[in-house]
Amino acid sequence: MRTVIIGGSGHIGTYLVPRLVQAGHEVIVVTRGQRQAYQPHPAWSAVQTVQIDRRAAEAEGVFGQQIAALKAEVVIDLICFRLDSAQQLVQALRGQVQQFLHCGTIWVYGHSTVTPATEDMPRRPFGEYGVQKAAIEAYLLDEARRSGFPATVLHAGHIVGPGWPPANPQGNFNPQVFTTLAQGGVLTLPNLGMETLHHVHADDVAQIFQQSMTHWRAAVGESFHVVSPAAVTLRGYAEAVASWFGRQANLQFLPWEEWKKTVSEADQAATWDHIAHSPNASIAKAVRLLEYQPRYTSLQAVYEAVQWLVEEGKVQPA
Repeated sequence: MRTVIIGGSGHIGTYLVPRLVQAGHEVIVVTRGQRQAYQPHPAWSAVQTVQIDRRAAEAEGVFGQQIAALKAEVVIDLICFRLDSAQQLVQALRGQVQQFLHCGTIWVYGHSTVTPATEDMPRRPFGEYGVQKAAIEAYLLDEARRSGFPATVLHAGHIVGPGWPPANPQGNFNPQVFTTLAQGGVLTLPNLGMETLHHVHADDVAQIFQQSMTHWRAAVGESFHVVSPAAVTLRGYAEAVASWFGRQANLQFLPWEEWKKTVSEADQAATWDHIAHSPNASIAKAVRLLEYQPRYTSLQAVYEAVQWLVEEGKVQPA
């Protein structure tokens, strides 16, 4: 099957491209050409790469036509962040593809209410990223129901894997947090450390994209969560990380207004975004309809990323 992956050299593409090549797909990766996959794989030698600057092409109104000209049966969009971007693609691909797969986010729900969240819960997003992703989902699913456009939306959690820093037990991306836990230092968490993060290994995200293609009749016109089997609390996460280094977590807690003064503005903003959402999503629908079987728990997925940080010297064990 001829498959185009827009943004195929990033986190998900690192694992998805080899999966599809090995399954016999003809894979075309559309990229700006500024990044290589995080992990090498011989399958990349069989991949056709097309360099397109998406933002520039969209500004000229030609991006959709450029993708349509590739004559794919399946188009996978991993880097769509605005409603107008999705609309341009749909208008160009209507009647041209068997399936269109969009990478969404579990942040479409906004604040958690009932947990774990299921796909039929209302969307009350906040923040530009979540608001735009919710608008894209609503548009794609409406197009699927009204005109038969074969869209599937896959809402990913916090994607982790070797090659990039994971969201840490404070809910930001500062690798020093892992060093503190590794060395037995005091780590201060906001509030009581009971907010949640919901990670997913990049290969499990790749798995569900592939499963959505295999089970395309069940997938078209639907959205699914793509996360590990269970979320983790900040506190439980910190305790687990410390145990990896033979330590017991030395934790302290501060109310948010006090805690935010102890970190940089960038770390504060990332933490607030994560704890305000406190995602916790169910994978029951994906398991039932797509036979999604994540290989990694949240902590197993993060462990690989932390090992990479140690190997790179970005986390210093005692």
